[in-house]
Amino acid sequence: YDGKCAFCRIARREEPGTALLPCQYEDLVCFRDIRPGAPHHFLVVPVEHMGNCKTLKAEHIPVVKRMMEVGKAVLQRNNFNDLNDVRMGFHWPPFCSISHLHLHVLAPASQLGFLSRLVYRINSYWFIT
Repeated sequence: YDGKCAFCRIARREEPGTALLPCQYEDLVCFRDIRPGAPHHFLVVPVEHMGNCKTLKAEHIPVVKRMMEVGKAVLQRNNFNDLNDVRMGFHWPPFCSISHLHLHVLAPASQLGFLSRLVYRINSYWFIT
């Protein structure tokens, strides 16, 4: 736990302004992005402080898979079912504003605005899917 990390505080329910969405795993939390890049834009975050995506190793594959499951489930609970029109990924350092692993879940990807299409561009130098 890093008390200076906004996502650690959110995960521990210490940020009353951020509503957590239902999540099927106790080690993950999900909430709306404060600067949405699409009509549906959620962040899926491990409760335990983890570094950015550059720190991921093979042993983290199950966590990342669960993060993606949570992302799909939250979209479906929000009546978005076209999972072919979804963008999920991580910002590659130094392009992440918070150094706590977080998966961006955006939908519909076809409705990303011009700037969001750049910021969340598939497998770009700054965003990996």
